[in-house]
Amino acid sequence: MKKIILPILMSFGFLFAFTGVQAQTPYRTALGLGIDAGNGQTLFGPQIKHSFGGYNAGNAQLLFGDHITVLGVDYSYNQRISGARGLSWYIGVGPQLSFIDHGKWDDDWFDDDDRWDEDNHVDVAIRPAVGLEFRIPSTPLAMHFDWKPWWNLSHSSHFEPGRFSLGFKFVLK
Repeated sequence: MKKIILPILMSFGFLFAFTGVQAQTPYRTALGLGIDAGNGQTLFGPQIKHSFGGYNAGNAQLLFGDHITVLGVDYSYNQRISGARGLSWYIGVGPQLSFIDHGKWDDDWFDDDDRWDEDNHVDVAIRPAVGLEFRIPSTPLAMHFDWKPWWNLSHSSHFEPGRFSLGFKFVLK
């Protein structure tokens, strides 16, 4: 996996180093749908992104999957790519809380109703992100794609590099 990730990061670095960039995201606030996919199950749910001015933006999402709800917030540094109307790049990081509920319907607990809630827990994770965002010119629509690995810090800590995020947004202002 390292053989794949390093060339991707280097490609982004060269792209950003040799293209002129402008400040800011191409909008102030946008609401939409986020999809988090890769190794493991796919999660989806609402998200909001808000620019705080200059290069700074915040993103919050509430994602749902089988037996899991994830609440996350991210800070991102954003820059437009000059010569590519509506296209910008960003890099960021943020914490995530994963509320995991295996419940009595999980196969491991199906026959033992007395123990059904013992495996419910909250995981804490840090998620860096590197991605591209495109606002369709002359419309209130935007979309993003990023590489967003998952570094779980609790309950048998592990790092999952094979995670990606895709989002579709409606620009409010």
